Amino acid sequence: MALYQDLNIDLTAEQIAIKEETHKFAKEVLRPASIELDKMAPEDVIKSDLFWNAMKKGYELGFHTIFIPDTYGGLATDPLESHIVLEELAWGSVDFAIGLGVACFPAFFASMVPTDRLIDEIIEPYCACTDTSIIGCWGITEPEHGSDTLCPFTPQFSDPEISGQVTARLDGDEYIIEGQKSAWVSNGTIATQALVYLTIDPTKGMSGGGICIVPLDLPGIRKGKPLDKMGQRALNQGEIYFDGVRVPKEYMLVDEESYDAMLDITLSTANAGMGAMFVGVARAAHEEALAYAKQRFQGGKVLFEHQLIKHKLFNMFTKIEAGRALSRAAMIFNYNNTPPSIEYSIASKVFCTNMALEVTSDAIQIFGGNGLTREYPVEKFFRDARAGMIEDGANDTLMLTGAHHL
Repeated sequence: MALYQDLNIDLTAEQIAIKEETHKFAKEVLRPASIELDKMAPEDVIKSDLFWNAMKKGYELGFHTIFIPDTYGGLATDPLESHIVLEELAWGSVDFAIGLGVACFPAFFASMVPTDRLIDEIIEPYCACTDTSIIGCWGITEPEHGSDTLCPFTPQFSDPEISGQVTARLDGDEYIIEGQKSAWVSNGTIATQALVYLTIDPTKGMSGGGICIVPLDLPGIRKGKPLDKMGQRALNQGEIYFDGVRVPKEYMLVDEESYDAMLDITLSTANAGMGAMFVGVARAAHEEALAYAKQRFQGGKVLFEHQLIKHKLFNMFTKIEAGRALSRAAMIFNYNNTPPSIEYSIASKVFCTNMALEVTSDAIQIFGGNGLTREYPVEKFFRDARAGMIEDGANDTLMLTGAHHL
């Protein structure tokens, strides 16, 4: 399938090359690996050479450093290029796209508040890594807290009756961390370091938090088993337990005084990225449906010659183009502005994940009974898309946060 026609007439030769090279990697490595891994038990996925070879190839190409400045050896894509890369990676496999993106979270956030120690111990070693020996994860969700952890600056976020379950207490030059992160931590059971969102001052409610880098080989850390879930099965997720874990004070990147502001940036960055990726998921399903409709014979002619099928395919196409336009605009604006206008990133995430579910569902309908079988990838795209409406904040809750900012 040829690449989609990009309506940005100002793309440079370098940006077109980035698009084509990322697509090639997604097509030749990520798509086939994710389809095979989708059939495996989660414990077997992370033991599989197929999984690790795909991750290592992503590292070798630098995709794990997409958000990190070239000052430290990062890929240093601009916001438009980041959107292009994320869409293409997710066109191949949204599970691998998320895994590679989350892997950089500790180093990425350290690069926003760099010190000599953070540069030497966290940022530069991660950027130099090409063998997946350093993998980050994003530890924010907890057994009793999910999307409510993503409501900065809203009234309920500072309610002292509601606070997080993972806590940090300053003891001299170290913080002592206690508590549990839930099974939805992306890269949770394979990560070597975590960007942990925790509670420092519970009297401020969820707003009394902090953001800390935690090496996961420290005493007092235990991991759960990989989560068995409906979609995105090549994306490893699992619990992390903290029992009196001591981390250097300097690894606490953000304290309760600026937690809301940094969470605002986190959500804006992540939601914009999700918007881009689920445009890729929808596009993958549409391309499969279009190709199938041109060769499947039904009712005396190929499916594509039936008006209803043409109508459905064009409606899918229109939704994808609208999603790309919104998600690109939100990413370019919010990656260039601090503080971001978070409502646009939320709008992008909500619209594009909803759109991806609609498009993947329509793709299954075009395939008919064949769409329900694992012989074709559209049923996987549908399951992957359904997860997008919950991860990175459930759409219903995100919309309330977005509305508050209106």
